[in-house]
Amino acid sequence: MKVWIKLLIGSVLGIALGLLAPEHLGLGEALVWLEQFVLRIGRYMVFPLMVFSLTIGVFELRQDGQFWRLALKNVLIIAGVSVFVIFTGVFAALAFPPSRIPILAEDQLDYISLDIARSAMELFPSNMFSVFAGDGVFLLPICVLAFFFGMGLSYDKSYTKPVITLIDSLSRIFFHIASFFIEILGFLMIILAAYWAIRFRGIVQAEVFSELIIFLTILGIVLGFVIFPLFMYFVRPKTNPWMTLYGFLGPAIAAFFSGDILFSLPVTLRHAKENFGVQRRSNTVSLSLFSTFCRAGSAMVAAVAFIVIIRSYSSLGISAAEVFSISIRALLISFVLFRHPGSGAYTALAVLCLGYEQGFEKGYLILKPMAFYLIAIGAFLDVMISSFATYATARISGYDKGKAAAKFI
Repeated sequence: MKVWIKLLIGSVLGIALGLLAPEHLGLGEALVWLEQFVLRIGRYMVFPLMVFSLTIGVFELRQDGQFWRLALKNVLIIAGVSVFVIFTGVFAALAFPPSRIPILAEDQLDYISLDIARSAMELFPSNMFSVFAGDGVFLLPICVLAFFFGMGLSYDKSYTKPVITLIDSLSRIFFHIASFFIEILGFLMIILAAYWAIRFRGIVQAEVFSELIIFLTILGIVLGFVIFPLFMYFVRPKTNPWMTLYGFLGPAIAAFFSGDILFSLPVTLRHAKENFGVQRRSNTVSLSLFSTFCRAGSAMVAAVAFIVIIRSYSSLGISAAEVFSISIRALLISFVLFRHPGSGAYTALAVLCLGYEQGFEKGYLILKPMAFYLIAIGAFLDVMISSFATYATARISGYDKGKAAAKFI
């Protein structure tokens, strides 16, 4: 059975369980712990997989003389896609504004911060090996270590060849182990989807968020399933956009119900490799950059939600200067959400509110009941961007080997 079908069946069963289970059973409380347990399983192989695969990927690109060229392509795509997605979402929210949301009295602010200074310090700890002792959430220090390690392997082949062979073997071993975990994700998706459905049932019953939910759902579908695939028409050599979309359904499902970029990363890595033949050297470098620095989907969702909050707090309109300011701030935030793989959209919304001031510091709290939904849509779009962009970059650079759709996993 194909991976995306397993994930879909697990998700459907989980949704049915969450929607049909009687509320008095206390299923929601049990699923809180189970959700965290499942997310840990999904993240379990990310660090060892990425440190060895990215190291050998950087080395191979360096041998090809293509590392900086490929990195530059990824950076340009990240910048271009981020601008397009965020401004598209903001203009859509202004053209088809969801209704206002009643203001809820909240006195306690959540402590939410991007903590960029701390992140910068952790990139180069006093003890290099301490990056392996992290909590499994902050991927960037591992990527930095892998970059320097991969560059260092080019020093002198007579000395580094045994190490290269070892790292290459470890990369393949951990990819094989990660593939096993991906095969059982269908069962784990039942838990994630059930908890998602229970929370969704709660916000639907509240009714006040209905229009925002519908708006974000339509916007997510149009961007993820229509606009992003259409960009593949501009990729050369020519490729079928809809076959590309079909090949990345697995990561899309995993991202939506987990809301977690790291949980989805091994799934995306495997689908890019086994469905489209994207070579490891391109696959690992591109996905590392996009998963770390391209969170445009989450930032766009936050910008849309922030516009709804402003309209809910005030009957005054939003000036063109304010719209531009919100868009630019959301764009900048999208590049620095690397410490928040599982709470991107809500964290970005909180930062927008806290930084905007003018009485909006507590604004994000009125959307706290639907934070999981904001995160789900944001993570879905983030993963769709990274999936399509990774394949497009490999296609343009000649690092893919085409496969028939019948052979997709």
